[in-house]
Amino acid sequence: MNIKHKNTGHKGRFYYEVDGQEVAKMTYTHANDDKIIIDHTEVDESLKGQGIGYKLVDASVEYAREHHIKILPLCPFVSSVFKKKDDYTDVLFED
Repeated sequence: MNIKHKNTGHKGRFYYEVDGQEVAKMTYTHANDDKIIIDHTEVDESLKGQGIGYKLVDASVEYAREHHIKILPLCPFVSSVFKKKDDYTDVLFED
């Protein structure tokens, strides 16, 4: 499974395509040079239960580690994943 990433400067998204159609995505906004805010995750009904949402979060964590930034998970799904995964604490933004 190939999760793709598109960064348009101030905003970006991680997404998954099937036959050229975007069927899952997770969007974020750059809060500053060292923090992104993940605000939305959406997975097509046809993919429910396949762990696609988790793979999107994994891709964002990998991106954060590579770019030395933190993630503020405002999306309820992403926030719940961060609470379950102790190995993501290194990229979690905390006030």
